[in-house]
Formats: sequence, C-alpha cells, structure tokens
Amino acid sequence: MPKRGKKYIEAKQKTEVGKRYEFNEAVTLALQSSFAKFDETIDVAVRLGVDPRHADQMVRGTVVLPNGIGKDVRVLVFAKGEKEKEAQDAGADFIGNDELIEQIKGGWLDFDKAVATPDMMGSVGKIGRILGPRGLMPNAKTGTVTFDIARAVNELKAGKIDFRVEKAGIVHVPMGKVSFGDEKVVQNIRAFLETIVRLKPASSKGTYLRSMAVSTTMGPGLKVDMASVKDLMK
Repeated sequence: MPKRGKKYIEAKQKTEVGKRYEFNEAVTLALQSSFAKFDETIDVAVRLGVDPRHADQMVRGTVVLPNGIGKDVRVLVFAKGEKEKEAQDAGADFIGNDELIEQIKGGWLDFDKAVATPDMMGSVGKIGRILGPRGLMPNAKTGTVTFDIARAVNELKAGKIDFRVEKAGIVHVPMGKVSFGDEKVVQNIRAFLETIVRLKPASSKGTYLRSMAVSTTMGPGLKVDMASVKDLMK
C-alpha cells in the first residue's frame, strides 16, 4: 500500500471510516477536505447494476454540465470547405484535414476533444489507433461526428463530457473544480445522474444506482448514502 502524506492523513481524519454520507454533506466535506495548492477536480464514481459484458447493458452517453468542468477545453475539428469556417466561427482551437492527420501521426496531440464531419471519417480512421486509446476519436454516439459543427464545438466548450461504464460496472467522471463551491458541484452531479437514469438499460434488473463516492483529486473518497441520492432525483 502506498504511503500517504501528512495532509492526506489530516483530511482523512475529518471523515468516518465506513460511514455513508448524505449527498450534500458528502459534497461539502469533499470540498473542505481539499488541501492541494492547485484547484482540485471533483470526481464522482457511480456503480451501476449492469453487466457491461452484455451489449444490451452497456451504458454510454454524454451530458452538458450546467457549470462546465472548470477547464479550457481545446477542441480540434477535422473538416473541409465551408465547415472549416463554421468551426472557426464557433471557436474551435485547431481546424483542418489531411495536414492535421499528418501532424497527429508525427506525435502531436495538444488538444482535449476532436470533432469530425462524416465525410472526414475515412481519413480520420487512419489514426484511430492513436486517438482511440486516448479517448480522442470522434464518435457519432457522442455527437462528435456530425455536420452540425457549431453545435458540437459549442457544447464541448460549455462543458460537455462523455462517459462509459467500465468493466466493473462503474462510471467515473469529473464534475468540476473545488473553486466552484457546493451549489455548482451539486448542480453538475444532478445533471449527470439524471442522464445516467435516463440511459438505464431495459435489461438491467434490481437496483440500478448501487453505490456512489465523491472525492477530490488528492483527497479521500466519501461514500454516499444512496437514499439521499434518490431524494435528490425527485
């Protein structure tokens, strides 16, 4: 087990081992437990009652967080012709086609999200092995393969995130920054949970939202009382 630092131990002492906190209390305590010199990210992990090994129980989607994620998202757009102008007007950071693909082949990856028009996917597919493992590959299911470039760029800039359930049935996502304060973080988490609930597979049986934990980048994880989450969703 890795050795914990003094500040982590002090933050951990503010929590009770094994306790499941009421939702708002967990968020507040997580923020109060932040000790890093940088603006830590608030992370949420939700364990779902699904088996991702079955295609009909795969939970995957996107959500535009009402308060963003507290990060300047660098958006790259693969497009040609008039769609390049549309991307520029929407505020995309990098715009192009074949020359960008060659840059990426050469090792350049200084962007956070990528969008492509459908007619570009034949070329973009050639660098799928580079973009895919890094979560940068445009995908129609997440709205990043589209001719509506302006909307895609605006949503990503506003704080749109995509998520996918892991093998263990857990969805792990960033929900903003410690500097947001309680209210904005709660609003973001609520928007995320509402999306998760809408995506519940018909084949999922029993309890769907099984457990949840809130933490900061460096701080301890706080387990949440799921009864309080149900109250939040009402």
